[in-house]
Amino acid sequence: MRIHLNLFLLLPGHHDSAWLHPECESARVTDVSYYLELARVAEQGLMDSVFVADALWHKPRSNYCAGLEPLTLLSSLAAGTDHIGLIATGSTSYYEPFHLARMFASLDHISGGRAGWNIVVSNSVNEARNFNRSTMLSHRERYERAEEFVEVANRLWASWDDDAVIWDRASGHYTDPDRIHLVEHRGEHFAVRGPLNIQRCPQGRPFMVQAGASEAGRAFAARHADAVFTVQENVRDGARFRTEMRRRAAAHGRTVKVLPGLLPIVGSTQAEADEKKRELVGMQATDYALEHVSMMLNVDLTGCPLDAPFPVHRLPPADSIQGNRTTYELITGIARRDGVTVADVLALQGFGRGHLVVPGTPERIADVIEDWVHSGAADGFNIMPPVFPVGLTDFVDEVVPMLQKRGLFRTEYGETLLRSRYA
Repeated sequence: MRIHLNLFLLLPGHHDSAWLHPECESARVTDVSYYLELARVAEQGLMDSVFVADALWHKPRSNYCAGLEPLTLLSSLAAGTDHIGLIATGSTSYYEPFHLARMFASLDHISGGRAGWNIVVSNSVNEARNFNRSTMLSHRERYERAEEFVEVANRLWASWDDDAVIWDRASGHYTDPDRIHLVEHRGEHFAVRGPLNIQRCPQGRPFMVQAGASEAGRAFAARHADAVFTVQENVRDGARFRTEMRRRAAAHGRTVKVLPGLLPIVGSTQAEADEKKRELVGMQATDYALEHVSMMLNVDLTGCPLDAPFPVHRLPPADSIQGNRTTYELITGIARRDGVTVADVLALQGFGRGHLVVPGTPERIADVIEDWVHSGAADGFNIMPPVFPVGLTDFVDEVVPMLQKRGLFRTEYGETLLRSRYA
């Protein structure tokens, strides 16, 4: 079985305090040449794709805030790379379908068929306040809007037939207008006439990714996503999730790839890797972590002693959470275990918001990847280096060759289109 590896390119790294690490080039987080260097490292490692998220960070005082706009950035990376897929987040809560469909079609043309869309339903009231809203839509409303949004976007991408451009100099016709179609959509959330003002892109439509794991998120992914980025704590839960997603997608006549997040911490020995992890835990900014976890769980933890048991009695019920329910349920599930302290939950949040953390030698990290894949828990992994650039270079230089020797990963690029690579 050939696995898939996507690089989650979140600078300065996937640990909350990565920017404090002595090997982190945190001063370059708005330097496009730095992003290009990292994308080329991932491409040298033959990774399937690179993913750039888009989010409104909670507090900028103790952590890097914001970042370059993903589609603008990936258009630049497209010109400096040849093979690697380019996936960007685009919110269905605040974009308009025509606007987003045009941008992703442009990226697909610019990259020669390597564009991917991470479909998100934004879940922060602070983000809503930047888009002419005093409150965010409810969880149900966000997914209803997303459903209609994707329907309209797909129709816009299909509004030009493959052979609509005829370049007939004799007749003076650049296109055949009968092969370009109006959309004429009028729904609850959108009214779009169409057609799109750019011809059909190389993939027909971008490769689509989704990450929500609530009931609404899973149902949405089964209908639309080509791949799912997911948070899974162990092989058993991962296998259960992947089996469910494959069953749901099959009910719609589709297939879907499941890529859990993985934070690899590579050491020449296990002791060295464990020490690297301890160093990162020791760097964590407690005030930032307390505020961030309080926001995600909708409970004020700022006065709690770090060594005290986590106050699970103060947690609101999951169905009252209008923000990210996936993260809420993951973190609160761990917080309810015996002996878990406030500090334990903060450390969990600090390492990639609860994704799988594997400190170890290259052999051990390759073992974990192989075990998950052979156990049916993953089709590959969303690689989330705790610190850039060292976490990426260690993975590409040390772990990827191990996977190749085991016959688990490609030794050269083949497919040109991103969707074909994930098929």
